[in-house]
Amino acid sequence: QAQLVESGGGSVQAGGSLRLSCVATSNSYMINCMAWFRQVPGKEREGVATINRFGTTSYADSVKGRFTISRDNSKNTLYLQMNSLEPEDTATYYCASAPRILPCSVREKTFTYWGQGTQVTASS
Repeated sequence: QAQLVESGGGSVQAGGSLRLSCVATSNSYMINCMAWFRQVPGKEREGVATINRFGTTSYADSVKGRFTISRDNSKNTLYLQMNSLEPEDTATYYCASAPRILPCSVREKTFTYWGQGTQVTASS
């Protein structure tokens, strides 16, 4: 079992920044691949960024150059630095993890463990 707890969401003006964190309580192998997803009511959940234990990352085209995913393996913590936020980034953001190292990309939808979500709102 793994428990994932997100924090750091909030409301900002367009152009602002936020940093999300996700602390995992689990055996380390359960979080080999970690990801951030987001969802707007009535729409499908969208993969935002992924990172595996060795630091290999992938990003959705919509956030490339603005968002940075990182992790601290010693703290079992995942981060998402979000800069130049746009109203279109408004969503509930979820942390997710899976035991696999590969594949670990935003094209993958199957993750074993999920956090409860944190709301991010960027207003114009």
